[in-house]
Amino acid sequence: MPESRPLLIPRLATTAADATTDCDVLVVGIADDGDFCPSLQQIDAEGDAWITRLVQHGKTPKKYGEMLLLGAPAGVGPIMVLLVGSGAPDQIDRQHAFDSASRAIRKLGDRVHDSVVIALSELFDPADHDAIVAGAIFGCEGTGIYQAEPAIKLAKSVVFRGIEPAALDRGRTIGESINLTRRLVNEPPAVLYPESFAEQARGIANECGLEIEIWDEEKLAGEQCRSILAVGSGSDKPPRLVILRYNGGGDEKPIALVGKGVTFDSGGLSLKPSESMADMKCDMAGAATVLGVIRAIARLGVQRNVVGVCGLAENMVSGKSYKLGDVIETRSGKTIEILNTDAEGRVVLADTLDVTLQQQPQVIVDLATLTGACMVALGKEVAGLMTNNQTLCDAVQAAAMHEGEPVWQLPMFKLYDEKVKSKVADIKNVGEARWGGAITAAKFLENFVADTPWLHIDIAGPAFAESPEPQRDAGGTGVMVRSLVRWIESASFPAG
Repeated sequence: MPESRPLLIPRLATTAADATTDCDVLVVGIADDGDFCPSLQQIDAEGDAWITRLVQHGKTPKKYGEMLLLGAPAGVGPIMVLLVGSGAPDQIDRQHAFDSASRAIRKLGDRVHDSVVIALSELFDPADHDAIVAGAIFGCEGTGIYQAEPAIKLAKSVVFRGIEPAALDRGRTIGESINLTRRLVNEPPAVLYPESFAEQARGIANECGLEIEIWDEEKLAGEQCRSILAVGSGSDKPPRLVILRYNGGGDEKPIALVGKGVTFDSGGLSLKPSESMADMKCDMAGAATVLGVIRAIARLGVQRNVVGVCGLAENMVSGKSYKLGDVIETRSGKTIEILNTDAEGRVVLADTLDVTLQQQPQVIVDLATLTGACMVALGKEVAGLMTNNQTLCDAVQAAAMHEGEPVWQLPMFKLYDEKVKSKVADIKNVGEARWGGAITAAKFLENFVADTPWLHIDIAGPAFAESPEPQRDAGGTGVMVRSLVRWIESASFPAG
């Protein structure tokens, strides 16, 4: 099988706010209130008020997201100018900074440019300048990683005007970590399976100075991780469990991030139809997110202890597959009645969460492309939050909203507990028919976190996009990487 192209970004640099605008393309924002930022004033003056004339005739973008690529008149520094509409000044926020830079890179991706200068910093608060850099890097990655001719062509160099070196470095780290998550999600299942995912994790650990444990099938059996082994039993690619540790917080107990890593989900004996199976390479997005977050935390030198635990399996069909009606004794001792082999992610997470408890974490946040029911409830753009600790949930939700990643909390009333009780085992792996499926899945998981403050994030909708948008390509989105980095940096513990 051919190898995918490596993750690439242009050469990045920063320059003073009053530096020359000589370049192939100058990317500059234009607000709808008529005020020109310094870069726009400069090129307008150098070109005999040419931008002013365009504004007077209503030819410039005004709404957020609108863009106009212009050839500059003779005598102006840049060869071309990309005007990026920012909308009303009171609506400019961090998400706009991220998306505007990504949209600009994608807009210019139809050809190779020697040099691009991004002057968007003049419209945004300095605290959001790192989001401009992260967004620009985000725009460099696409889903066509096996195309002979990349759909997105990268500039040879990108210079950020008026952005401090610290913001450049932070934005680079966040952007690269998001794109790592996206690339893992976009890789085909013949390339990314439990063992190769674990080796990817080993590479990240070596790069970032992390401790790592990789449990193979023999270790999993010795540790009585029977639920992970059951899900992986139908595949010729055996399951794995990965534990990554970043020690930046001294003696404090770690924050635990847990990821569902079903590297391909056929549905098992409860076989999915082809159209539902085609994108199931994305079913390991939770584990990929854990890798992206812990890489960013380590590269940023955050003063926290973080442990990432990824349960990895491939859910396939064979004579060895686990079956409907099976009862599995999990590592914790709780028993699960299997009524649907396509509800496998929660079965993998049952043992993964129990292993996580051994790390004695302050809090646990798990991420999983867990249920179509969450997409029915919230749509494809919004992640669902379910918790046993409101303080923890509020903190993560605040970080996500700050970063512009929409999330919404779903209830965890005790009445849902009854819906996952089994007549022959402690619990069953599906609830009652179609109703409340995202919540009953979370209620299933709650059985394996004891009294530890815990938040479940169902990213089934926003983790993978079927079609492109101006700010991103189709495929993996890297959702929640930047939000969880912000939360880990800013959270106070214990979570009450």
